[in-house]
Amino acid sequence: MDYSGDGVGQGQVVAVDLSLTPPRASTSGCEASDFATVDVVGKIALMQRGTCGFGDKVANAEAAGAVGAIVMNQGNGTPEANPDRYDLFAGTLGAPVGIPAVSVSYDAGAQFAATAGLVLRIEADTTSEVRSTENVFAQTRHGRTDNVVMAGAHLDSDPAGPGYNDNGTGSAALLEVALQMAKVKPANAVRFAWWGAEEAGLVGSQYYVDSLTEQQVGDIALYLNFDMIGSPNYVFGVYDGDDSAQQGAGPGPEGSAQIEQVFERFFASRKLPTVPSDFTGRSDYGAFIAVDIPAGGLFTGAEGIKTAEEAALFGGLAGEAYDPCYHQACDSLTPVADGADPALYRALNKKYKLRGNVNVHALDVNSDAIAASVITFAYDTSAVNGVPGKTPGKGKGKGKGHGPKHGHHHHGHSWR
Repeated sequence: MDYSGDGVGQGQVVAVDLSLTPPRASTSGCEASDFATVDVVGKIALMQRGTCGFGDKVANAEAAGAVGAIVMNQGNGTPEANPDRYDLFAGTLGAPVGIPAVSVSYDAGAQFAATAGLVLRIEADTTSEVRSTENVFAQTRHGRTDNVVMAGAHLDSDPAGPGYNDNGTGSAALLEVALQMAKVKPANAVRFAWWGAEEAGLVGSQYYVDSLTEQQVGDIALYLNFDMIGSPNYVFGVYDGDDSAQQGAGPGPEGSAQIEQVFERFFASRKLPTVPSDFTGRSDYGAFIAVDIPAGGLFTGAEGIKTAEEAALFGGLAGEAYDPCYHQACDSLTPVADGADPALYRALNKKYKLRGNVNVHALDVNSDAIAASVITFAYDTSAVNGVPGKTPGKGKGKGKGHGPKHGHHHHGHSWR
């Protein structure tokens, strides 16, 4: 896991407050009190994904005397519909810890928990060092600055590859929309953000939100996130603001459902299907929803597996990943030359028009959806937060206030 301590931990595996019976709403390791009834001193703490950050779990285990930590996946939902909650996963602790920490699949963790007296050795070869990176911002010259519409995409890639889809697609589409927005005079200022160090644990976006004053948080009407919008074996995923799918994390902050509806109307106008995408906290919207800023966005899929039902809706190959090169060297302009399965990419190219590791149709449609959503909210956010807007080309809106303020309770969907 990112920020794991360097070195070896060996000892008996001790399960910490696991929830292995559906719905598996785990709080394992989230509180120091979880370790009061188990002895992890000199042992390996086995914890379950869910509720709080991975970093909180591992830090609590270290404080209780554990010499290593294993975080198993949560196992909520079903393996078919929610493979990302069952499979081996990549996670970040958010800050360096002093013990080695690794992640495992739900099945592996459950097997560990069921094996009495199990002794394991875990090893992590890591380096933690301070580096500098940048966020890049651009804001329209016109529009009210107490009701700002934000749209963002992360600018970095995973160290394993160039990030042609993840997140060259979101970054490039957002840049084109920003260039076009320079030609209009919106009612609400639009602030575009290209985040640094997303792949290191949502660092850039979290730093930005943490730096905002309470007033500045209240001045942001909503946040739109665009991360991986051209996956080769795509689905048109729209962030599930109202939790209509009842899968994984709950709904976004108040107003998120209305953002989802704007995207849904766009796709419906093109007679294109969509699927709900869970607010998992895996991208830069996490910091925004944590301070109750309404959020939404688009996602065409990562390492998850396309179902037969999705293949019927979107074409492509059932039983294969949405992006077979996710976080790999082959997320590039030349995926096969960079290690992708030649047979798989031949099959995908027969189904779709690909340019490298990007589905041209998915990128084209989603780029239009980004433009449509940004221009919609640039003129009117009333459905999201009650602030009166105006029709393009008409007079200014008559609203004086900022409308309903964002609350300050935390939804806590990030880094978990």
